[in-house]
Amino acid sequence: MLYLYHNDAGIPSLTLEGDEHRYIFKVRRHKVDDILYLRNLEDGLLHRYLIVTMDKHATQLALQESMICEIKASRSLHIGWCVIDPKQIEKILPSLNEMGVEKITFIYCKRSQKSFIVDFKRLKKILLNSSQQSGRSQMMVLEAVEGLASFVEQYPSAKMLNFSEKNFVSNNDIDTIVIGCEGGFHEKEVALFETQDIVGFDTPLVLKSESAVCAVASKILL
Repeated sequence: MLYLYHNDAGIPSLTLEGDEHRYIFKVRRHKVDDILYLRNLEDGLLHRYLIVTMDKHATQLALQESMICEIKASRSLHIGWCVIDPKQIEKILPSLNEMGVEKITFIYCKRSQKSFIVDFKRLKKILLNSSQQSGRSQMMVLEAVEGLASFVEQYPSAKMLNFSEKNFVSNNDIDTIVIGCEGGFHEKEVALFETQDIVGFDTPLVLKSESAVCAVASKILL
């Protein structure tokens, strides 16, 4: 863990209780006079705290210094992801977070199962844990829209990841890209994009949605 997330990180005096205290006290086995680094994932600052007191129930911290320390990808990537099984999303989300994906918009495409419900509260918890481990200084943005047409209206510069024999994914000209669910895109959804805005991978293999989203992120960001 490179830092501890706390919503109030940055205030002069901070008390850790509950799960945060148990993690510091029982798992990391910190003690009085140890240094802890905290972030609130909003201001881009890394806050250095001194452990002043500690008992079985709470840890009292005193702010020593706040430093500008932004850790993020060198470029921005926004993924429009047609909704798949939430269990698969949860498995892949930490990897996308570590690679530096800035934003994910979940889209209920024509072939997305409507019974799949995205639990944003659970995904945020996953992102918090991943960010603490990877050092990322800002939270990934999550949102949802109903239908690909609405997404394209909001983000007209978006590319579509589909089959293409000429246009391939590169890290030069893509900042927003849409990735389909199992079964791919409906023909009416493909028609929303100009031919030059449809890109693919230079491979004859067919990727699952979760494989494709990781491949896109790594190709563009790393």
